[in-house]
Amino acid sequence: MANAQWKKIESGQLASVYLLTGVEQHIFDSTIKRIVKAMPDIEESSIIRYDLDETPVEIVLEEADTLPFLEDRKLIIANNASFLKASDKSKEKVVHNLEYLQSWLSNPSPTAIVVFVAPYEKLDGRLRVTKTILQKAEVIEAARLTGRDLTTWIQQEAGANGVQISAETSQLLVDWAGDDMLMLSNELLKIALFMGNQGEVTEDIIEKLVPRTPEMDVFRLTDAYLAGKVKEAISIYHDLLRNGEEPIMLTSLLAGQIRLMVHVSSLQRKGYHGQQIAKTLNVHPYRVKLMMENRQMPTMDRLLELLSKLAEIDYKLKSSSGKRERILELFFMEPVRL
Repeated sequence: MANAQWKKIESGQLASVYLLTGVEQHIFDSTIKRIVKAMPDIEESSIIRYDLDETPVEIVLEEADTLPFLEDRKLIIANNASFLKASDKSKEKVVHNLEYLQSWLSNPSPTAIVVFVAPYEKLDGRLRVTKTILQKAEVIEAARLTGRDLTTWIQQEAGANGVQISAETSQLLVDWAGDDMLMLSNELLKIALFMGNQGEVTEDIIEKLVPRTPEMDVFRLTDAYLAGKVKEAISIYHDLLRNGEEPIMLTSLLAGQIRLMVHVSSLQRKGYHGQQIAKTLNVHPYRVKLMMENRQMPTMDRLLELLSKLAEIDYKLKSSSGKRERILELFFMEPVRL
């Protein structure tokens, strides 16, 4: 997490160059807000933003070396630093002068703070420019939080909004809303405002205020179906229909869930542990954990059979003009063989 770097920023110890890298937009946004707050005299006109997919990096550096007007420092935010990761250079729209960047990083402008944003899970550490910027810049990793780290962050975020939340209720919030930190931050702000910025967040409040994502409902739907809970599965299905979800989309999400089970089961048999499976499949470790702990997990043959049935249902839904909701409902009424 970025806590150590955030404390330095809040104390006024600002670096000349920052590199924000990872996949959590919330950490990018929070870092930039803290930098702006640590520059109380800066005007909005002195915050300059570039998209490096559209602008050569040398334009950014020339702006950094230009003296600010009537201010001590300017803030430059350079988004999409894709030249720091492996890519097909022939397909890039902009050619960047990376030699110039490497030279500039050794002697950055004293009158500008430049924030390079690389919203990618992994940078190419073999590239000279990547090695240089990792050495010269203050690097803040916006890594996806999981498990206890995520629930701890939720508790800290809740505390910053004047409310308290237990680890168990934090996990319910993740189950309900997903693991995107920006989404969770927004939901916690909404909950805190509802509570008047005081008190303990309860399960009832989460169920009342936080909308479930379709993916989470499909997760619950799949679990209910595989557990043989026909009434519960159909009830969840009808709720999704009332919320405007289409049977074709739900069939696709169900197939994706079953397909993930196939991959998890296959890798588990090869001796992979949960974190390895999550990284290999590029899915959240919590989803993998739930699947590995699921005692109702069907056999591989049964999972493949379910995928075949869902493919048939998808074809029927796309070729039928009748009451399509009924086609998928009949699938949930069939007995499950594990």
